[in-house]
Amino acid sequence: MDGEILSRSVFAGQRHSELLLPMLQELLAQAGLTLVQLDGIAFGAGPGSFTGLRIACGVAQGLAFGSNLPVIGISTLEALALQASKNSVITAIDARMGEIYHAAYVKSADDWLPVSKPTLCLPRRAPLVSGDNWIGCGSGFGIYGEDLRSHYGSCITHIESGLKPHAREIAQLAKQGFAKGLAVEPVDVAPIYVRNKVALKESER
Repeated sequence: MDGEILSRSVFAGQRHSELLLPMLQELLAQAGLTLVQLDGIAFGAGPGSFTGLRIACGVAQGLAFGSNLPVIGISTLEALALQASKNSVITAIDARMGEIYHAAYVKSADDWLPVSKPTLCLPRRAPLVSGDNWIGCGSGFGIYGEDLRSHYGSCITHIESGLKPHAREIAQLAKQGFAKGLAVEPVDVAPIYVRNKVALKESER
């Protein structure tokens, strides 16, 4: 059926590479399709964990090379915004080390326009927004909700901290991206890294 989305989700832990391809095979079998019958491949490009992003990008590239398909990377923060119940959304994902991956979006027609692009920051230094009808969502609000509520004050009317990026919304955003001609060759895709270090040298501590 046109517009139908089939998805699988599981808490993978450290088993991403082990589970990903079998889950893909299950979905293709359920849809009655082979890989080469697809129009393209999308993946969650980040920001997020380095290991998870590298696996997602590498698998997407490998599948696309093997089947001669275009690829599109979708922001995990934009996919998170799509789940929220309002059209003005501040997204925050726990980045560990006391920081969050942050972005803010406003929906215009079928597009999510970034008011604040994806960045890495301390909760109390998150980019501010104007207006008073924003919703906050993501694990960052679950962990640093008090700091973020204090930081944004009356701008935020509601928080949905339990939302997580999901392939469902990545597929929806990818469909729009493919229609706009945003897909690229597999060799040109890359994860969205907003943190360039995961550890400090002793001299930098």
